Amino acid sequence: MQVFLETERLILRRFTENDADALFELYDDPAVMKYLNGGRPADRTEIVTLDLPAFLGYYQRFPGYGFWAAIEKSTGDFLGWFHFRPRPGDPPDEPELGYRLHRTAWGRGYGTEGSAALLAKGFTELGVRRVTASTMVVNERSRRVMEKLGMTLVRTYFEEFPEHERAPGSEHGDVEYGITREEWLASAASGAHEPPDQR
Repeated sequence: MQVFLETERLILRRFTENDADALFELYDDPAVMKYLNGGRPADRTEIVTLDLPAFLGYYQRFPGYGFWAAIEKSTGDFLGWFHFRPRPGDPPDEPELGYRLHRTAWGRGYGTEGSAALLAKGFTELGVRRVTASTMVVNERSRRVMEKLGMTLVRTYFEEFPEHERAPGSEHGDVEYGITREEWLASAASGAHEPPDQR
């Protein structure tokens, strides 16, 4: 197991080819995918031939960036993943932060805990200048995590998707949040970062 980082309750490690079933189970949950593709059933062949190879390819092409399997320390359970990598066309020192977690992990502070650790690693070890994160306007849970991390709303925007890929609430658009290294350092110095809600 190649560990990228650890938090109090999480291990973020590299994906392997053996993670196809775990990804399928995550992607096949309509509640998990509600704000991503409207909750359509997962395609295991697509996971094996497209998603996993893309995840594995990141580690060679972009050291320090990629998709990381989130493992619960106390149980060894696969909780989902976090990503931390530049979007296509973005500067290499401006990665996007995101995550996708099982319903069993919701409301327990894991999204905030893993994301905060990635921000810290990016700003203190990887030379990151600015981090962004995006979600749908109506996804209040994810927006709350971004705000807990000290990120601020940058813009609301609209993307065109085929009718069958539209998620509920997509007509309201998406939001992008951001935080710079200077803002993160100032927030950390003031103790403004909220601890994860572990209820």
